[in-house]
Amino acid sequence: MTDSQHNHGPAKGVINIGQRIVTTLVGMVETRVRLAVVELEHEKANLIQLLLMVGLTMLFTAFGLMSLMVLIIWAVDAQYRLMAIGITTGTLFLLAVIFGFWTLHKSRQSTLLRHTRKELETDRNLLEDQR
Repeated sequence: MTDSQHNHGPAKGVINIGQRIVTTLVGMVETRVRLAVVELEHEKANLIQLLLMVGLTMLFTAFGLMSLMVLIIWAVDAQYRLMAIGITTGTLFLLAVIFGFWTLHKSRQSTLLRHTRKELETDRNLLEDQR
């Protein structure tokens, strides 16, 4: 008899089941890693675009505010110029604080790897249900 006929039996079934489990787990891990990579690339592109837009916005806003401040100071009578500078400075600081808090609020609403985390949660729930 050949050796291939002796490989059949209860142990062969256990080995086949083990191989299928390992193959399934490797496939799941590969899918999750690919999903994470795709999400990271997407988030990187969004972050770069956002940083460029914020940089240009801040640059143009700074030049616009400087020009506006010079215009306001020149338009105000000489005896009220110091008060105009103070009011303008206070308003700009107030706007900076408001936008700073708004930026912190938006940054805490991170969606980084949201889909990957959701899929990993689903996998964990499925594995816990099988126990």
